[in-house]
Amino acid sequence: MAECAKPRVLFVDDEPELLAALVRTLRSEHFEVSTAASGAAALEMLRHSGAYAVIVSDLRMPEMDGVSLLRRARKVAPDTVRVLFTGQPDLERAIAAVNEGEIFRFVTKPCSRVPLALLLKSAVEQHQLLTAERVLLEHTLRGSIQALTDVLGLANPVAFGRANRLRQVVSELISFLGISVSWHIEVAAMLSQIGCVTLSPMTLEKVYGREALSAEEEEAVRRLPFVAEEVLGNIPRLEPVLEILRYQEKNFDGTGVPCDHIAGEAIPWGARALKVALDFDMLESEGISMSLVFDTLRGRAGWYDPVILEALAEIHKGCQRADVRELPLSGLRPGMIFAQDLKTERGTLFVARGQEVTAGLLEKLRNFATHLHGEEAIRVVVRSFAERP
Repeated sequence: MAECAKPRVLFVDDEPELLAALVRTLRSEHFEVSTAASGAAALEMLRHSGAYAVIVSDLRMPEMDGVSLLRRARKVAPDTVRVLFTGQPDLERAIAAVNEGEIFRFVTKPCSRVPLALLLKSAVEQHQLLTAERVLLEHTLRGSIQALTDVLGLANPVAFGRANRLRQVVSELISFLGISVSWHIEVAAMLSQIGCVTLSPMTLEKVYGREALSAEEEEAVRRLPFVAEEVLGNIPRLEPVLEILRYQEKNFDGTGVPCDHIAGEAIPWGARALKVALDFDMLESEGISMSLVFDTLRGRAGWYDPVILEALAEIHKGCQRADVRELPLSGLRPGMIFAQDLKTERGTLFVARGQEVTAGLLEKLRNFATHLHGEEAIRVVVRSFAERP
């Protein structure tokens, strides 16, 4: 059986001798120890050197002190447990930092090997609890919601074909911009169209086709975010998802719905990304060129987070040509993406472009194959396992 990897611990101090002594002290313990001589260097390591279970920082350092560093580390690597090294004169500030929730524990200098090892062991156990809960939440909740959207997609292919496209766009942005905690953002994209189950197919076609709506239809569309909140409000742990859905139509300058004082970076990042993805998908579905899509988006002053918008433009500027194939129904496999709409002989949308092929959808296609509008070959995007989000 392969030996489990040692938990990684990062020590931060501007005194090289102290760092070297810590490495020597913990050499025989069950930790992989790394060091950084400044707060800036530590943040860079957290971003680019893989996951650390624990970060231990000295309080008094030039340029960026320990409290400031650990506060930033919380955003960069939220699962990394934060410990503060402090001397006796700084105890009051260290206790305040712990009480404010920025720091797991503090340890006073000097600290001998056994107490330090025990403290690190406790911090590693805390990290394991945090990551185990997050992994369970991500896998269980995301899997359940994927099953829900797959079922709803069979009944409402227009809405949930779009939801799949939105999830793909948001996943690309998360990867490109290095967003560390992202499960709730992807789930929000998957659920962004759930309120559409209350709209008639005719109204939904008009919404996505940007056709004029009646007063009754406009009111139904206006209520969609509230419908989504009512449907999802009783599911535990979805609070960050609901916040994203609440602000998905909010403009970066604070205009739009909901009508409140929230604007700019105070709007949840996921909502800002979803706003860009929603409008990008709407323009792209009109069949206009990609350059015109982004010219149109850039022309809407104040609507979008400029960093997210330019990131999406860069993604589509540098993306490689998709592997699109034309396959018979028998050649379709789960994981492929429809590159075209499939309609019945009467013109009713059966499967929307952007929808992922699933086992359930394949079964439905086989059952209704004779009613489809004579598609001998179906255009799909074929992705390798490594490319799947």
